Amino acid sequence: MGCAGSTPTVGDAGDGNVKKIRKPKPWKHPQPITKSQLVQMREEFWDTAPHYGGRKEIWDALRAAAEADLTLAQVIVDSAAVIVQSADLTVCYDERGAKYELPKYVLSEPTNLIRES
Repeated sequence: MGCAGSTPTVGDAGDGNVKKIRKPKPWKHPQPITKSQLVQMREEFWDTAPHYGGRKEIWDALRAAAEADLTLAQVIVDSAAVIVQSADLTVCYDERGAKYELPKYVLSEPTNLIRES
């Protein structure tokens, strides 16, 4: 009898949008780059990303997730209510439907990264 008025609890995965995130597949940059060049590319992306739309707090959560290990990254995207379209985090949405696209270089290192000594 009490079921008719029940509502799903916060965090209920009834809609099937919860996707377990994983590391991106190995990828190769067009030209071999150094770690410092990669860091600079990442900084430039994160500095400009909010200007392409979406909410700053979602961009901040995505950056934190991109820089964390997989377990923590999953907790971050779940708590920010990010809808993960691609399990490697390259395409995500917020609750309002805004799309967030992350390039692979902010999520992992290329296979042709030059190790600096």
